[in-house]
Amino acid sequence: MDPIIRIEGLHKEYETDAGPVPVLKGIDLSIDPGEFVAIMGPSGSGKSTFMNILGCLDVPTRGKYILNGRDVGTLNSDQLAHLRNEVIGFVFQGFNLLPRANLEDNVSLPLVYGDVQKSGRIARANDMLEKVGLAKYARSLPNQISGGQQQRVAIARALVNRPKLILADEPTGNLDTRTSGEIMALFRQLNESDGITVVLVTHEPDIATYAKRLVKFLDGSLIYDGEVSEART
Repeated sequence: MDPIIRIEGLHKEYETDAGPVPVLKGIDLSIDPGEFVAIMGPSGSGKSTFMNILGCLDVPTRGKYILNGRDVGTLNSDQLAHLRNEVIGFVFQGFNLLPRANLEDNVSLPLVYGDVQKSGRIARANDMLEKVGLAKYARSLPNQISGGQQQRVAIARALVNRPKLILADEPTGNLDTRTSGEIMALFRQLNESDGITVVLVTHEPDIATYAKRLVKFLDGSLIYDGEVSEART
């Protein structure tokens, strides 16, 4: 089985007036289909930059990134957009919902870029809302539901293109402890029942325990890659 993510010798530098500033330093990492991986590290460790590169939102200075068998560095902007839309679902700390659109329309939005007919978009959006337990709120506006429910809508939107990979950046950062647990249980269900690969960034050790594998960054280097339980001992 080929990895869904393969990173080889990845470096990222940002140019400043004082010269190049290294953010990622020679990262090697593979993630297989169906894995659930948590990424941790202090502020400035490079984890957010790494996630942006995984999501094809940023490019490395050098090194190779293979996503679902495609060498990202060889693709033009249209090919990148197509690959991103086909393979990846994004979930962020901010829910990023359109305030004047109902939940059905918010969830179906990614399908507009995939040339799916409106009837098909609505049907798939409602299927995803049902999957996250919010089918009865399909015609509600985001401000008519709770924060935890809004994050469920964001997850439904990430799922509507049937991605192979979910990238979640601090998905529980704006939620209370109980609601965070509910959201993480949903990610675990999607991983275990649907076989979706999940990679999430978190600064909370309790959230990381929902994953099966932990990757830690420090000062732009990968310092740990293994089981979550072993990292806590």
